[in-house]
Amino acid sequence: MGQGQQDQVATSLAGAVSEGISASLAPVDAELARRYPGDPGTRQPVHTVYVPGDAFAADTVRTWGERALTALDEHAPDAATFAKAVGLSDELAGPVYDRVRAKLEREPIEDLRVDFEDGYQGADEDADAARAARLIAEAYQNGTAAPYMGIRMKCMEAPVRDRGIRTLDIFLTGLMEAGGLPDGLVLTLPKVTYPEQVTAMVRLVEAFEKARGLAPGRIGFEIQIETSQSILAADGTAAVARMIDAAEGRATGLHYGTFDYSACLGVSAAYQASDHPAADHAKAVMQVAAAGTGVRVSDGSTNVLPVGTTEHVHEAWKLHYDLTRRALARAYYQGWDMHPAHIPTRYAAVFAFYREGFETAAARLAAYVNHVDGDVMDEPATAKALSGYLLRGLDCGALDVAEVARLSGLTRADLEGFSAPRRADLTASR
Repeated sequence: MGQGQQDQVATSLAGAVSEGISASLAPVDAELARRYPGDPGTRQPVHTVYVPGDAFAADTVRTWGERALTALDEHAPDAATFAKAVGLSDELAGPVYDRVRAKLEREPIEDLRVDFEDGYQGADEDADAARAARLIAEAYQNGTAAPYMGIRMKCMEAPVRDRGIRTLDIFLTGLMEAGGLPDGLVLTLPKVTYPEQVTAMVRLVEAFEKARGLAPGRIGFEIQIETSQSILAADGTAAVARMIDAAEGRATGLHYGTFDYSACLGVSAAYQASDHPAADHAKAVMQVAAAGTGVRVSDGSTNVLPVGTTEHVHEAWKLHYDLTRRALARAYYQGWDMHPAHIPTRYAAVFAFYREGFETAAARLAAYVNHVDGDVMDEPATAKALSGYLLRGLDCGALDVAEVARLSGLTRADLEGFSAPRRADLTASR
């Protein structure tokens, strides 16, 4: 209604009441904006691949794609065989298989972490860290890099702390000397137990920014959740929530470490898996703690490798496919892949997840935008979820812009408009 109509409506409260309430809640408004800026609106990779620092090479991304394609050629040379192995429907078999092969040729790895922690067995960490920086810088310069790349350093525990700090310094310095930090840079801090270790990481990257004249907040990092104390602190609080706060806006993700966390709880090796009840509890706490903060949550991995006989490969593929689909249904849109032959089922599960539901999602979003009545009444929060679903499908290659536009009547820019607004300083720090 217009201003004139508002003046004619009877009220009982003076304007000072509303002003007083707003003034009293101003600190809460500021705290909400600081703590819960919403999703950054950037692409989230569907997986992270860890490659030991002593094994990382200039052609690692390409060779992982080639090895994944070789596994398909040997154990599932056609769509029907692959669909039967993992449980794809006849309708999706062809489109998913074709998209998987195309993805392996075009962009086999979305996120690669050069590992200087558990997987590292090298004899000269200084040299390997410097080499990793040089190769990653060259990859971004010549267009062969994965969209996201970086390192996992050693943790902040006393026995390895100095070594981890030195490796990070060598790596970041190498990138700076080679031309600067790439936009896709991601750093992972493992085995975090206390929020103070996160604060230490903040002080470390803060010192590097000052030393190299970088903008404050330029360097973010992931927090790896691998200990029971990171979920439940000694005082009964959710330590992971305190860790996000301790990161001072620099945390980009929470990564669940399947096997370290399971072992920490005493789970027998045969039962250490991402669908164990203990894993579900940890990830649920991580998910709630991260909600609205702009920090993404990643699932862990399976250690059952698709190698050996075709029968065993198919069994391992089915396990990996099902675990990935299970994670996606629970809104864990990223996970770890441990072997090149895991990548076909990662993409198959992701592509099937988005292709199965995108027509319904597009139709619901179109109905919401056009105020069309139907058998489902969606709210603004659901519209955001629907647009986020379609955007994730577009980002990974499961969907095409044209088919989404045809069914929804919306452009990519329209979809992004429904997403949570980006906070300028958060986006700049990533």
